[in-house]
Amino acid sequence: QRINRELLNSGANILEMNTVRKHLSRIKGGRLAAGCAPARVVTITISDVPGDDVSVIASGPTVADATSCADALDILQRYGIDVPPAVRAQLERGELETPKPGDPRLQGHEVHLIATPQQSLEAAAAAARAVGLNTYVLSDEIEGESREVGKVHAALARSAALGRSDFKTPCVILSGGETTVTVRPRVEGQAKGKGGRAGEFCLGLAQALNGIKGVWALAADTDGIDGMEDNAGALVAPDTLARAAAQGLKVTDHLARNDAHGYFQPLGDLVVTGPTHTNVNDFRAVLVI
Repeated sequence: QRINRELLNSGANILEMNTVRKHLSRIKGGRLAAGCAPARVVTITISDVPGDDVSVIASGPTVADATSCADALDILQRYGIDVPPAVRAQLERGELETPKPGDPRLQGHEVHLIATPQQSLEAAAAAARAVGLNTYVLSDEIEGESREVGKVHAALARSAALGRSDFKTPCVILSGGETTVTVRPRVEGQAKGKGGRAGEFCLGLAQALNGIKGVWALAADTDGIDGMEDNAGALVAPDTLARAAAQGLKVTDHLARNDAHGYFQPLGDLVVTGPTHTNVNDFRAVLVI
């Protein structure tokens, strides 16, 4: 659990995190299916990862794993994450290896995807078209630092708002995927920041939009929980920066301590849905009028 928390804070992407978790778990990385042998296993899954790779969803407990102990060690070293000496030794000797493609214990198994990020974006696009908006789905596989992804979306929205884009207004720009947040070192005496990747996306977006007229946005985690807080995400409006400034809130300060929750809560701009009990990854919608 400690290693998992450090991975979440490191900026590692979902593939890297799962590579490590598979090799430290007794059920992930195909081990659950191997443990069920010779029974035939049918897996019904909801995708919460870019590209819908079934070996990554929930760390693939019933799917063969192509990654190795060496890969897991490389990731741990890259992000400076310590592991107990005994576990490191087992990884180095390859003793924690997972079932690989072609493993006879996994033959004849089936995997069915019943909900995916792309389906959620298509449903949102249909809802937007129904009220007369042009819709543009960027991708369901967008990754990267949340604040930087927010800046890219802001650039697209600004171009559309200024009539310098192939995106015809009024429109909604939609995207999904799984961004990351690299948690900044905490400064002594500074309050601990709260928030998740959806909120941090909104901070980066609001900063880059700089109050341009005619652009609103929503970013949320489809499971209803952004990070460890009680909100699913946040909203951005043309007057977000001005309302925040009136309360003495600065985007730069909150980005510096990864404190999206502390920025949007006083504005009343947190999106609170409660747990949805499902998860098809991040959801982002930018409305340009």
